[in-house]
Amino acid sequence: MSDGIIDLTQYISRAPEQEDPQRGAFALWGADGEPSRFALPIWRTIYLAEGERGFLVWRDPDDDGGPHPFVVLDLGSDPARLDIEMAAVPIAEDGEPPVLHDLESAGLAVHLGTREGRVWHLVVDGGGRRQSRLNARSREEVLFLAGECAGLLFLRDFADEVE
Repeated sequence: MSDGIIDLTQYISRAPEQEDPQRGAFALWGADGEPSRFALPIWRTIYLAEGERGFLVWRDPDDDGGPHPFVVLDLGSDPARLDIEMAAVPIAEDGEPPVLHDLESAGLAVHLGTREGRVWHLVVDGGGRRQSRLNARSREEVLFLAGECAGLLFLRDFADEVE
């Protein structure tokens, strides 16, 4: 049994020229109490997408205000960065947005569903690490994890608690 602290930075891909990984952060925002259940599926999705940050966000298609963070896990900064690029969360012109929007090095967005006019996504900010699309196995696992997040959001009514 080891007394060492788990270091998540070893799981984050780094450039070959980088000898020693920089100490990472593990900042969780918006996940006090029951919403802390989102931490594990978000962290696993960040790992699979080789990203830096993971968000659960909602967006009102009738509002130009942009995406709003609900839960944020930031592995690159403490406190967690809450800014979200508008382009990271797709809104479809007709109907629902694509289920999986793979932006390669910029990250990905997975459509979780809609409740009370709000469109929900699981978003990973790539930080420029991943250079190609997800492979089939990773894509399946990301979609499974997104399903866990959607289940928590909609079956446990977390989506209804948003003001």
